[in-house]
Amino acid sequence: MKQAITNTRTLIVVDYDPSWPANFNSERSLITKMLGNNAIAIHHIGSTSVEGLAAKPIIDILLEVSCLNELDNQSQQLAEIGYVAKGENGITGRRYFQKGGTQRSHQIHAFQAQHPAIVRHLAFRDYLMGHPDIANEYGKLKRALVPKCQNCMQTYMAGKNEFIQHHERLALDWHRQSSQEL
Repeated sequence: MKQAITNTRTLIVVDYDPSWPANFNSERSLITKMLGNNAIAIHHIGSTSVEGLAAKPIIDILLEVSCLNELDNQSQQLAEIGYVAKGENGITGRRYFQKGGTQRSHQIHAFQAQHPAIVRHLAFRDYLMGHPDIANEYGKLKRALVPKCQNCMQTYMAGKNEFIQHHERLALDWHRQSSQEL
């Protein structure tokens, strides 16, 4: 009997993997080669960027570009290294790309330089890095949500939303204070 092929994504949260930063760095090199000068900065964000934090094993990449229209024209170059363009995918001013099929391995969140989402993502990442107790609490929440969601990403995201919204506000305040102290 043939086994049915499924297009369903399996939602998992795993312990921090010390290979994630090197994986990001390799991917950053590929993206830089593909996009050239349009890529202003490429950041490792999301839970895989925070040492010790449990995460879905997907490398989140924040791409700052000088021109979104040029990035749209460069989608084929990104496709050559495995990325599928998904347009804004629900967030105005973003370009979203996935790599790895149903069990994706990487995702790019691209914004034109100076977009407010850039600071929000970086502040949240840095806040979690600077507050390991909060990062640990976040990891526990994610692990608790996985069995409750039954592979439903919307349920998983909704379960994290209150925590993220609360700590994003704190992260932005923390980021502003840290910036003023410099």
